[in-house]
Parts: sequence; C-alpha cells; structure tokens
Amino acid sequence: MTDHFDALETRDPAAREAALMAALPAQVALSKKTAAFGALLAGVDASAITSRSALATLPVLRKHELLERQKAQRAQDPFGGFSAIGWRGLRAAAGARRVFQSPGPIYEPEGAAADYWRLARAMHAAGFRACDLIHNSFSYHLTPAGSMMETGAHAIGCTVFAGGVGNTELQLQAMQELRPHGYAGTPSFLRILFEKAAEGGIALPSLTKALLSGEAFPPSLRDWLAERGVQGYQCYATADVGLIAYETSAREGLVLDEGVILEIVRPGTGTPVPDGEVGEVVITVLNPDYPMVRFGTGDLSAVLPGACPSGRSNTRIKGWLGRADQTAKVRGMFVHPSQVAEVARRHPEVKRARLVVAGEMANDTMTLKVEVAAAAEGLAAKLADSVRDVTKLRADIELVAPGSLPNDGKVIEDARSYR
Repeated sequence: MTDHFDALETRDPAAREAALMAALPAQVALSKKTAAFGALLAGVDASAITSRSALATLPVLRKHELLERQKAQRAQDPFGGFSAIGWRGLRAAAGARRVFQSPGPIYEPEGAAADYWRLARAMHAAGFRACDLIHNSFSYHLTPAGSMMETGAHAIGCTVFAGGVGNTELQLQAMQELRPHGYAGTPSFLRILFEKAAEGGIALPSLTKALLSGEAFPPSLRDWLAERGVQGYQCYATADVGLIAYETSAREGLVLDEGVILEIVRPGTGTPVPDGEVGEVVITVLNPDYPMVRFGTGDLSAVLPGACPSGRSNTRIKGWLGRADQTAKVRGMFVHPSQVAEVARRHPEVKRARLVVAGEMANDTMTLKVEVAAAAEGLAAKLADSVRDVTKLRADIELVAPGSLPNDGKVIEDARSYR
C-alpha cells in the first residue's frame, strides 16, 4: 500500500504548517461564536492567533471541564454551549444530523458533512478501497464509534454491514455468508470472532484487513491476526475531535490527520513540551460544527522524529502511552498535576518535576524530585515550603541533574503498596 488518500498527505511540511496556521484565526473566531468558548476566550483577539506560540497562550479545555459545563446547562443546552449546531429549542437551532452520548454522560453532535469524523483517511491507510464490504462491529447506539467508521467507509465507497456489539454467533454467521473484505472494531472482538470460528470449523478467507481502535493493539495480537491472513492497523480517534492519528504500512508510530493541530503539553499545564518528551495530547480541530480549541484528551503520547517511511509527511506520534490525569489522594487530600506544575512555576531553576507518593495507604510519604542545572542555596527548603503552601501537605525534596527523570509523562507517580 504505497498510494495515499490525497495530495495533502505528501505536502511539504512547511506548506502544511503554513496552511494550518492560516486556518487557525478563523477557527478560533468560529469557536468564540459559541457560548462556551465565547466565555472561555473572552478578550482574545482571534485574528492574532496565527502561530503555535500564540495558540499556546489560550487555555486548555479538559474533558472534566466540558462535562461540568454540560451538566450545569443541561436544561438549556445539553452541549453546554460548545456546539455550533443543534436542533429546534437549542441555542444552535439546526444542523445536527445525529447526537451521541459518551460516558459521563457527555453529549456530542454529528454534523452533515461527508466523513464528518474524517475516518476515511485512516481506513484508506489500512487498505480499505471502494466496493469493499466492511464488517463494522463498533457500537451503533449511544456512542459515535459505529457512525465514525461507517461514514468514513462510505466516503471511500465501501459497503458496510452494521454488526454493532455483541451477538457473536450472529455476527460470525454474517461474516461466513457475506464474506466481508475488511473489519472495523476493537481488536479483542476480532480475536473472539476468529476463536469462535475456529471452534466451529468456520473459515473466513475473505477477511484480509482491519482498522482497529478503542483499546490497545499490541504487536502480539497484530502478529496473531496476520497468521490468520488479516493485516490489522490501528487509529486514534475520540468522540470530541474525531480522527487524531492513524497507522500506516510502515508501522512506525501514528501519522497525524490533516485536519488537526496537535500539541503535546506537560500534564496539568498548557505548556508545550519539546518534541520527543511525553506529555498530554491537546488537539485543535478544524471543524466549524463543534469547534474544539486546545482540547485536552487526557491521553499521553510523544512526537516521533523524522518522516514516515510510507511517504506521508505529517508529524508522527508514538501512540497511546497512558493517561495524563494522575491525581492522587494523599492523607485524605487530593493532589493534582496542576499543583505540581504550580510549585515548579514558582521556581524558575526547575526544569522538570515529579512527585513520588510512596509508603502504604494511610501512611503516605511524598518526595518531589526536581531537575535543576545549578541549585541555589536553600532551594530545597523553598521548594518544600511551596509544596506545603500549594498542597497543604509536606514533602521531601530531591534535587537531580537535568535528564534524570523518566520520559514517561508522569508528573505524579503513585508508588504505594495497595496490598
């Protein structure tokens, strides 16, 4: 699979960056027309947001904040003022084709644009082509996953069997009788289908490709599927922003979608980290219907150096590396990554900080490890005072050399024994 979905994938990186930055002011302006972003970005001159440095000055919207705003305005607007589309009776009185409910519950709109979630690019990279029959086992009710895959498949010209979740025997019967070319769904359910097929002596020779998401897809399972004739590829997407990144035939990280602006920020902050350092994935999506600006996914990842061997020139990320929400409860008090960031902010000498919570439950200890190039006299004591001031808890301080802390995105490491 050496061909590409469109010419955008092989653009000169400088041309892509210029196009994204040129589109950014209009996207910020669109977001400000919604009630929620109008309040969050009050005083922001959208026309001045023309660079990544300018974008980094805007607040990060994290999922718990989106949920809180939706809950607070549930009676007036189930979208909490974030959506530019809706139906009669809402602020935005038209434009929504579907509405979905994710855990929380958080409500997400789907607009009328073809391939609204932009999954066609990922499906093409996974080998899906026009006239293929795709067995879609993502959920078609409540959450948008089924629609995300189906609309992407339709944009390519595929036919879709709406399998949904569960009903393993019926889905396996459909696979045997319809002979799909590809599968869309979770990797674990695809494995279950193959195991059930083996138990019943059923062959699935037509199924040769899969686009997988929703959970981890380890190399061991990738190889297991390949032994059964299926080349599986993964993609990273969310109900809030659609496709973020997708795997290619090179199998070296995930390539960013062309419709998103990605930042990797230090957990608990909105500060971008250097390329290669693990941090939280923050996305600005070029979507006029649900214009998320600096949406914090809560997922950890890192930028990979260099270009993709597949010929795609966009930035690559390592994939999912964990969750950024590392809040820990210590001696009855919640300690948040943002508090660790606040301690570090008060002391410019600190390059990176990591709070290690150890001991046993009800007998917790905290150690703040900080990277400093040259520690001024009394810095440890001042840091201890800052920790106590910000968290109301005491911590030991350990000064370490730059580069000593692990590059895993952790700001709070919970090393306690829970036995």
